[in-house]
Amino acid sequence: MNYRVEKDSLGERKVPEHAYYGVQTVRAMENFQVTGIPISHYPLHIEALACIKQAAALANLELGLLDADIADAILGACREVREGKLNDQFVVDVIQGGAGTSVNMNMNEVVANRALELMGHAKGEYGFCHPNNHVNLSQSTNDVYPTSLRITAIWKIRELVSAMGDLVDALACKGEEFADVLKMGRTQLQDAVPMTLGQEFAAWAVTVGEDIDRVQDCRKLLMEINMGATAIGTGINTVPAYAAFVCEKLAHITGLPLTKSPNLVEATSDTGAFVQLSGVFKRVAVKLSKICNDLRLLSSGPYAGLGEINLPPRQPGSSIMPGKVNPVIPEMVNQVCFQAIGNDLTVTIAAEHGQLELNVFEPIIAFNLFQTMDMLLRAMRILKDRCIVGITANRERCAQLVRMSAGIVTVLVPYLGYDEASAIAKESVATGRTVYDLVLEKKLMTIEELEDALDPMKMTHPRMVQRSACPRPEGKPRR
Repeated sequence: MNYRVEKDSLGERKVPEHAYYGVQTVRAMENFQVTGIPISHYPLHIEALACIKQAAALANLELGLLDADIADAILGACREVREGKLNDQFVVDVIQGGAGTSVNMNMNEVVANRALELMGHAKGEYGFCHPNNHVNLSQSTNDVYPTSLRITAIWKIRELVSAMGDLVDALACKGEEFADVLKMGRTQLQDAVPMTLGQEFAAWAVTVGEDIDRVQDCRKLLMEINMGATAIGTGINTVPAYAAFVCEKLAHITGLPLTKSPNLVEATSDTGAFVQLSGVFKRVAVKLSKICNDLRLLSSGPYAGLGEINLPPRQPGSSIMPGKVNPVIPEMVNQVCFQAIGNDLTVTIAAEHGQLELNVFEPIIAFNLFQTMDMLLRAMRILKDRCIVGITANRERCAQLVRMSAGIVTVLVPYLGYDEASAIAKESVATGRTVYDLVLEKKLMTIEELEDALDPMKMTHPRMVQRSACPRPEGKPRR
């Protein structure tokens, strides 16, 4: 391999001749061989960084701080980076020390070296276009990096919300399909009262739909950026008009309503928006995992479990038990949710450990946030496409469990009173006889009253009934 030699404040390093990155990226590669995952794994983050460099070049050009030929070359290089043409040049590990400096310098060096080529110079001839002096002009890692995280998260949220909406629609469709399937509801894994399978699926649609609004609220928080803050928020090494100007340029380039933070010192040290976003993702994960727990319970069996629904079979379930089919899609989603919940703890600890004017742990915050968003996005799409849309109901099994359950006696409390209804339920469980037969045998209600009270669809919503005023002597009918 051919090399060129580059120099920084620590000395010289060999850089592969073909590489658009430079000496500081090489040092990062030497120092941070941690996850084996390069920052190019998240191409939206690379695009966000390129947008920032593009906005800074435009602002510096119009403020008279950057020569036109250098600015044009930087802008051309940034466009190529945004198009993904240089994605393989972003090689720094996603976890690194330095508060993201290695990521920022990886971008600065790639843009500078590509700009040099566009100007007719060789890579490394930084006298014509320098990574720090020109590409990073009026910037610091401490405003570039957090701003890039915010833009990336905003873009990813758009995709995530779309997947959440599709899942909501699929659950709501099943709610309509199963609207006439009567089944037993359960609390504490015990029989409760009748409901429809449609009500169960519709409730899941609502619970996922609620979190779309919560995620969108976080998206608004991320629109406030600290560009122009430079090192700690004082704007050192910038001209007075730069901060507002670069934010305006960046908003135009990204098409996002980005605004400059009113206090750049606070904005540079604070990671509260990331904590809130991560917390909402934890909420999404907790609720999504609960839905998958329910799907696995309702489909358990097929003979020795609840067996109320059938999940679409996706693969043989055992290497030893022929014919066994497992709920592999919900199981996968459960595990994604566990990871998202754990990632939230990492984000929380990293945010809390920030000190004074900067939080140096933003790389691990970024990695965990991006991983959570990507995994939840894919998991919800798979859950919808390979599980929810193919679910069928075991209608007769649902009806059988309702008929057998003593739980339907709750419907009779307004007619019989709590104590008498409780005695009926106890006897039903002890003898195996149905509530229906016991009530008729004891002449507690007429057959017309009982059939009206136990009408399947009337049991699943509020209605007016003639209530028992007080407990009646045993065996005495209401009329």
